[in-house]
Amino acid sequence: MNNFVIGWVKTVTDVFSKAKRSKVMSLIRGKENKATELALIGLFKNSHITGWRRNQKLFGKPDFVFKKEGIAVFVDGCFWHGCPIHETVPKTNMLFWVKKINTNKKRDKKVNLYLRRNGWKVVRIWQHEIKKLHSKKLLQKALGLH
Repeated sequence: MNNFVIGWVKTVTDVFSKAKRSKVMSLIRGKENKATELALIGLFKNSHITGWRRNQKLFGKPDFVFKKEGIAVFVDGCFWHGCPIHETVPKTNMLFWVKKINTNKKRDKKVNLYLRRNGWKVVRIWQHEIKKLHSKKLLQKALGLH
């Protein structure tokens, strides 16, 4: 697989055919992602961190809400939200993906600003950071819980 950089965008050759990639992408859902949200639920439970709720009606649709503490938690997938460490763009349909990821980044900033202006603390956790949050102490620090 050949990688190369165009401007700020790291591209990666797709290993699937166009039809297979379409099928794979159609199976990805915005909720209940095993690598992100479900992994964080496991960490919360193992660390006995309580008070969080899911599917709350709050602007931006946070993955987790700690209402009492006023904390909105988003778990961002590295690909979909343009992680500065792991951001890659498929070579196939590259302009579409650059636009899609940039739109996601802009929406994330808009959501952060809105929630903060309305008294919420916004916590964004990258998919790759979940593995680092292996202890209750680290998790509480990341969330601002004491």
